[in-house]
Parts: sequence; structure tokens; C-alpha cells
Amino acid sequence: MILLQLFWTFFKVGAFTFGGGYAMIPMIESEMLAHQWISMEQMVDFIAISESTPGPFAVNIATFVGMETSGFLGAAVATLGVVLPSFLIILLIAHFFLQSFQKNRVVNGALQGVRPAVIGLMASVTVTIGYQQLFPLGVQVASSWHGLDIRALLIMVLLLGLRAWKKELHPIWVIGISAVLGVLFYGVWGV
Repeated sequence: MILLQLFWTFFKVGAFTFGGGYAMIPMIESEMLAHQWISMEQMVDFIAISESTPGPFAVNIATFVGMETSGFLGAAVATLGVVLPSFLIILLIAHFFLQSFQKNRVVNGALQGVRPAVIGLMASVTVTIGYQQLFPLGVQVASSWHGLDIRALLIMVLLLGLRAWKKELHPIWVIGISAVLGVLFYGVWGV
């Protein structure tokens, strides 16, 4: 039963989210928490791991969640669920509509309309995850900085500064540097 639920959940995620893996995060988060398959802390960890491992983000996170809930078979079923809608849609477009889709004003208009929604979803994820990482205990008083994780803030500021200074710095370097800073700040020098 759980395998069917995994497949159907990730099939919906793959079918009804546009804009790539990051745009899927809100739907994945809501589905995972609704089914109580993983905690919010695990969700944040899976997002970080999925981003830093090779391959498409959506495939990675589906694989990790499936593995966590039902082992290897769960990973295979969740991965199949998330990639199958895109595969079928692309197959249909390539077979029947490729030339007419490129020139269709309605399709182009719909795609133009979806872009701002994708940006909004990505901004929402950034704010939500940023808040959870910077204030892991929550903000006790709205005007207070109590509960702020200074180490997380410092890592974020350092990496934003680095990216502003070296715009051509490859994201893999940013991820690697953040991992080293995390080990230093939370492991070596952490309490």
C-alpha cells in the first residue's frame, strides 16, 4: 500500500509542478508532512542532500524519500512516479505537437504566465527554509533576535559575499565551502 501511495504522490508532484525541482519543494513538503513520511528536519536535510548530489533535484529527493520510507523498492517507485509524467508529456509533445507548440500563441502565453508563479514558489521556499535554518527554535518575540542561529547567519553572509565578489564561482564550490564551514562551525568549534 505504501508503495502505491509513494508512486501516486510523486506522480502528482511530477505532473502538477512546473519550473523544475525547486518549484516542486512546496508540494513535496506538504505531501511528505501530510503523510508523515518524514519530519520537517529530514525534509530540510533531504533538500540539502538532493541539491548537492549529481542528477536532477526532483529525482534525488524522490529517491531519498522513497528509500527512507520503504527501502530500495520505495526509492525505485518514488523515482518512477516523479519522472513518468515528464517523460510521457515530452514523448507526446515530441511525437505530435512539436512544430505547432513552438508557434502556438496560447501555449507561449501559458508558459509566460507560469514563469512568475515559479519565481514565487522558489522565493517562498527560500524564505521558509531560510527562516527555519536561521531561527531553528522560532522567534520568541517578533522584535527580538532571540533564537537566531548566528553560525547559520555567518555562513549565509560569507557565501553571499563570496558569490557577490566572484560571480563566476561555480555552485559546486559554494556547496563545498558551505560544507567545510558547517563542519568547522557546528562540528569542530560547535557546542
